[in-house]
Amino acid sequence: MVVLRTGPVTVGGVALDNHLILAAGVLGTTGASLSRMLTRGAGGVVTKSIGPQPKNGHAGPCVAVLDNGILNAMGLPNPSRDFTEELQSLNNKPVIVSIFGGNPKEFAEVAGWFKGKAAGFELNLSCPHAEGYGAAIGVDPALVEACTHAVSALGIPTWVKLTPNVTDITTIGKAAERGGATAIVAINTVKAMRISTALRQPVLGNRYGGLSGNAIFPVAVRCVYELYEACTIPIIGCGGVSTADNVIEMMMAGARAVEIGSAVQRDIGIFETIKSELYAKNGIVPEEIVGCAHG
Repeated sequence: MVVLRTGPVTVGGVALDNHLILAAGVLGTTGASLSRMLTRGAGGVVTKSIGPQPKNGHAGPCVAVLDNGILNAMGLPNPSRDFTEELQSLNNKPVIVSIFGGNPKEFAEVAGWFKGKAAGFELNLSCPHAEGYGAAIGVDPALVEACTHAVSALGIPTWVKLTPNVTDITTIGKAAERGGATAIVAINTVKAMRISTALRQPVLGNRYGGLSGNAIFPVAVRCVYELYEACTIPIIGCGGVSTADNVIEMMMAGARAVEIGSAVQRDIGIFETIKSELYAKNGIVPEEIVGCAHG
């Protein structure tokens, strides 16, 4: 396996300790949990998604652990503006705040709360199970461009997380780039559901949800590969990354860094595990392999 040279990296305007980032929605609910993941090897962390009003989320069950992934329909539960208090102990740390809104004005409002408190923003334009938010906006290139511009105009690094549940993800990626995004995160969960044959009803309270984990890794690799050929801004691979070799594969497809989420459920020390295999003092310069799988 390819081994990378150790050292910090800057992706999309955000200085990271390494190429491994905690994905949004996984142990990103408190300042303490974010700090814990940084001390356990994450090069950066993304918070849970924060919106313009507090939300309780969907009725449970909200999560179902499957053999090859995780199905969830949380419904974007969040404390809204009160979350700013959780970041007080994380000044100057590589913390990216995930935000959502129903229109450009709401995105700008939420971002404004965290100006000076976050290293950057990740726009959730991709959650598949929150009516009026996430993918409901993220499938429309014009809205993606407008929401991205509303946040990027604040002059803070702006990442845009894309949904794979579209006909052509590059159309959305290019819209984010036009809006001033400094990086693209690909991908969020894939629309999915399971039914309990014993109970004769869907396993999730919301019926429908989003699939993450190993099962969607090939989908994420293809999306990263396509976006690399269509866009010029950095891409952050997300979706099913669980090994050092997965990280290398994502980078060969075109990713400059990766986000890890579902794998944390199985191994809280996943960042340390991957780092021990991925890096060495005499490893190759990471830039040598980014996009190398393209002819």
